[in-house]
Amino acid sequence: MLKILKYAAIDIGSNAVRLLISSIVEEKNKPPRFKKTSLVRVPIRLGADVFINDEISKENTNRMLDAMLAFKLLMKTHRVDKYKACATSAMREANNGKEVSDLIKESTGITVDIIDGEEEATIIAATDLSNFIDKNKTYLYVDVGGGSTEFSVIYNGEKTASRSFKIGTVRLLNDIVKKETWLDLEQWVKQETKQHDSIEVIGSGGNINNIFKSSGKAAGKPLTYFYLTTYYNMLQSYSYEERITELNMNQDRADVIIPATRIYLSAMKWSGAKDIYVPKIGLADGIIKSMYKETILSHTKLK
Repeated sequence: MLKILKYAAIDIGSNAVRLLISSIVEEKNKPPRFKKTSLVRVPIRLGADVFINDEISKENTNRMLDAMLAFKLLMKTHRVDKYKACATSAMREANNGKEVSDLIKESTGITVDIIDGEEEATIIAATDLSNFIDKNKTYLYVDVGGGSTEFSVIYNGEKTASRSFKIGTVRLLNDIVKKETWLDLEQWVKQETKQHDSIEVIGSGGNINNIFKSSGKAAGKPLTYFYLTTYYNMLQSYSYEERITELNMNQDRADVIIPATRIYLSAMKWSGAKDIYVPKIGLADGIIKSMYKETILSHTKLK
């Protein structure tokens, strides 16, 4: 017997706000299949407000309300069974973050969970990485966002260490990342990976997906440290306008892609990784998977 569920995840990030709608196909005696039905991304860039002025501006609050109302209507037309909305770095650091989430609830009925960095790392790591990893290898999982970057070490298929750092693309663009934070990150990566002879990086986030797509590599094949370094140098040789016109990038991608690449390269350098794998996963995928796991657990308990 075939059963299809529709779940939605709203990821309120520091650079963009996303709605992911997934179909979950359940068949008897088969593992569930997760299929992306729709992905909508709105580049509101809350971090540009919060990391400089400590609060979300009136203009961006109104844009958020419009986006959430649109997401609500999309979820309704897609007949979504269940949804979850999570806000990360920008919303949790904004003085008016709670106020904005209350406004969203009042205007749209959507409840927003403002999650901390550790919970964010846990949700991202909960994404079904078993489809992408070799249990005989050790990985450093790096998810670069606008306000923070989440790191996890995966050994023998299990997460052994995890931490969130306030180093993100929007923070770097606005030059508000302290030198101590970089040093802290470098020390953590070296400490957590030194006992492993060989390590590979798994990268997630819109920027590394963009780089991977432009590389023309087949799905499942890694990008090398040399390739990423060359690409980074090439990006810097173009102006912001040229990255839009000649490299065909969106306006809100053309500036953040350089600091994002710097984070991935730093993680590779400090861990000694020669390759970076780029599965198409992130916080929104993790939210869908964690919701589904919760549903399965609650059904099991009822029995």
